[in-house]
Amino acid sequence: MNFLRGVMGGQSAGPQHTEAETIQKLCDRVASSTLLDDRRNAVRALKSLSKKYRLEVGIQAMEHLIHVLQTDRSDSEIIGYALDTLYNIISNDEEEEVDDVEEENSTRQSEDLGSQFTEIFIKQQENVTLLLSLLEEFDFHVRWPGVKLLTSLLKQLGPQVQQIILVSPMGVSRLMDLLADSREVIRNDGVLLLQALTRSNGAIQKIVAFENAFERLLDIITEEGNSDGGIVVEDCLILLQNLLKNNNSNQNFFKEGSYIQRMKPWFEVGDENSGWSAQKVTNLHLMLQLVRVLVSPTNPPGATSSCQKAMFQCGLLQQLCTILMATGVPADILTETINTVSEVIRGCQVNQDYFASVNAPSNPPRPAIVVLLMSMVNERQPFVLRCAVLYCFQCFLYKNQKGQGEIVSTLLPSTIDATGSSVSAGQLLCGGLFSTDSLSNWCAAVALAHALQENATQKEQLLRVQLATSIGNPPVSLLQQCTNILSQGDKIDRRGSKIQTRIGLLMLLCTWLSNCPIAVTHFLHNSANVPFLTGQIAENLGEEEQLVQGLCALLLGISIYFNDNSLENYMKEKLKQLIEKRIGKENFVEKLGFISKHELYSRASQKPQPNFPSPEYMIFDHEFTKLVKELEGVITKAIYKSSEEDKKEEEVKKTLEQHDSIVTHYKNVIREQDLQLDDLKQQISTLKCQNEQLQTAVTQQASQIQQHKDQYNLLKVQLGKDNQHQGSYSDGAQMNGIQPEEIGRLREEIEELKSNRELLQSQLAEKDFLIENLKSSQTSPGTNEATASARDSEQIAELKQEMATLKSQLISQSVEITKLQTEKQELLQKTEAFAKSVPVPGESETAKTTDVEGRLAALLQETIELKNEIKALSEERTAIKEQLDSSNSTIATLQNERNKLEGDITDSKKEQDDLLVLLADQDQKMLSLKNKLKELGHPVEEEDELESGDQDDEDDEDEDDGKDQDHI
Repeated sequence: MNFLRGVMGGQSAGPQHTEAETIQKLCDRVASSTLLDDRRNAVRALKSLSKKYRLEVGIQAMEHLIHVLQTDRSDSEIIGYALDTLYNIISNDEEEEVDDVEEENSTRQSEDLGSQFTEIFIKQQENVTLLLSLLEEFDFHVRWPGVKLLTSLLKQLGPQVQQIILVSPMGVSRLMDLLADSREVIRNDGVLLLQALTRSNGAIQKIVAFENAFERLLDIITEEGNSDGGIVVEDCLILLQNLLKNNNSNQNFFKEGSYIQRMKPWFEVGDENSGWSAQKVTNLHLMLQLVRVLVSPTNPPGATSSCQKAMFQCGLLQQLCTILMATGVPADILTETINTVSEVIRGCQVNQDYFASVNAPSNPPRPAIVVLLMSMVNERQPFVLRCAVLYCFQCFLYKNQKGQGEIVSTLLPSTIDATGSSVSAGQLLCGGLFSTDSLSNWCAAVALAHALQENATQKEQLLRVQLATSIGNPPVSLLQQCTNILSQGDKIDRRGSKIQTRIGLLMLLCTWLSNCPIAVTHFLHNSANVPFLTGQIAENLGEEEQLVQGLCALLLGISIYFNDNSLENYMKEKLKQLIEKRIGKENFVEKLGFISKHELYSRASQKPQPNFPSPEYMIFDHEFTKLVKELEGVITKAIYKSSEEDKKEEEVKKTLEQHDSIVTHYKNVIREQDLQLDDLKQQISTLKCQNEQLQTAVTQQASQIQQHKDQYNLLKVQLGKDNQHQGSYSDGAQMNGIQPEEIGRLREEIEELKSNRELLQSQLAEKDFLIENLKSSQTSPGTNEATASARDSEQIAELKQEMATLKSQLISQSVEITKLQTEKQELLQKTEAFAKSVPVPGESETAKTTDVEGRLAALLQETIELKNEIKALSEERTAIKEQLDSSNSTIATLQNERNKLEGDITDSKKEQDDLLVLLADQDQKMLSLKNKLKELGHPVEEEDELESGDQDDEDDEDEDDGKDQDHI
């Protein structure tokens, strides 16, 4: 306020004094009048005076206008006037028109008025909150001036106003509603407001993005006609750049929301490229910049890579390449398109492969890379276009060993086109490297250096390149030709800076020789190279030549550091002595430091893109600055090291290499063991599942057997009671000679089952003997661990095979027992029926005999049927045995594979210990299962002949139960 009063005090009296009085009266009316019409007319009058008498109205009326906004909100007309008046006071737009008329001092004061009034307005944060609430009004006369006023506040004091809006409840959301306004004026000014709001404020940018700003802005761009749209499209693109630039969160949200796919129609420029309007050029330029924001090398690598892949998948890269090869495209759009394509393919193998396959629409078709390189080495092309092509070529080769190999292969003798019908990329690079244009020399040298970047294979391949310098002379290697041009650089007449050519060749040679001892040997094999370098470094030249001296020192240092001492005359120690005698170590290090201290070095190290204001600034390459930073320190140390230290360092290197090889070997062993462990763990889990399933089956079978035992015991008791009542009839039946024979045959079948049981018991004893041997072999000291482990694995395999056999036999025995039990139940039922049919006293003997004979005939028929069933049972048993044999062969095959896996286990002591634990657990399980067999009454007591047969059946069931559990 003091500043404003001072400005007013410095103004002359006269008409302005009268206007000040008028403004004062109007302010009094606004403050004191009770009628709304009077206040409205007074505010309208202040609005008309505010443009010409901005200072006076601002000083006297601002407080009253803010009060009007607070109290008269119900009247949209007076609110609109008040907002327009405040806008005229704060905005500097009107002042810009009269700047040429006013004096310089007055101009500076006027330019500062806006920020001063803005500071007064936002001093009370409630004023900004009030203005945000007024923007919710739909009335055009309130909303539009409110948007303009808030935009002006943000332009004057952006960070302060942004902070107030950020802490205001729903502040940003209210402003986002402006984009949905159906009135284009408010919508367009709302875009300008959001531009000022989102500038350099990441928090607000995120809120705006999550308020669906991307969707609304892209809809507006589509409605306005994409690149053919007007200034509104330009404003929307600037706002999108504000939201995405240097904001990784919004970039990820933009990609995840599939908004990259909606950018493809922007670049469908059509075949008619003539008559590009200035607005279309501007819009397309901003669209290309927006694509570059998403794939900028400064973004996190993961985010850039995902955006690059999305651009290829949706066809955006293909569309950009179409513009790249189109005709009639303006030069600045073509340059920016090349830069955009460069960053879309940089470091992305899929995109780089696609770009390598793009052909120009020429006859015959030529690869796009070749066409671009033609422009780079053509001195008649614009400088910015040549820089863009160089950047595109660098990005194509960045982390692309496949592309590097393809470029170098075009220089090798076996792949050069003998007919000369087509020009390759390698030929173009060599042509530019030996051209008389220094800029072409530099660009070609840097491009060729990128073909060798971090690729020792291509560095060695490039040594094979031979050049025919003149007719009749033998061919010269590319390396030799580069050193020849370097040594004769001052003698050749060139267009442009001669230093530029030499610097380009030195950068190429440094890149070529670094980390490649073979190339160093080839370089040192030419006896003229080392004297030339030492001569260049030792001379006292001007500032322009100091950079060349520094690069020569770097090249000589690389020849020392990466020297494998294969040449006796140029071993490390001799080269160090030469430097000490001819140059001096301190002087050498000082010349080496000229590189990193140069101003253009620091500029080139900031960004990968070669962006130079003019050709004379084109000195350093970004990737080369990384190489200098990496090698400067180690070369300095290498120069000061003694021969003994070098020997020690070589010994340490050899030791480290041996150590690395040992570590690599053990890493491979550990990796293989990890794979084996994973396989064994999977097998163990599979076996556990099978074990659980078998245990479940055993439990179910045990319960079924117990049920059958209970039923059998009950029937046996009932049969004993019936036999006591039917003794006389049984004797009569046996006298006929029929029933005893059938019962005898049944007993023979039971005896056969008993023999099977004994056989199974003997097999079980053999398994116990094998287990005991296995335990004794594991506990015996001094035995060979590998032999014991192999024997254990074989015994385990045999044991598992026998268990599988026992399981199959158990199943077949269970089936037979079930059938026999069914037959016994039928016999018992028939016996009961026969007992019931025993004749009572008083009946005639003839009738009794007839009944008995009839029943005996029926029993004989049923006995025949039982024979047939037993025969069928034996046939089924034979079939089951055949299936068992085939299963055994399959199990044997699987067991062989298992033996191979078990043999691998012997390589690890830990796995053998695990096997011992598993065997101990199995032994414990076998012991517990034997105890269970004893508890189940395995010993058989001898009874009478009939009951012993029954008891044999029961023992068979117990035997099967025990075998099943042993199998588990």
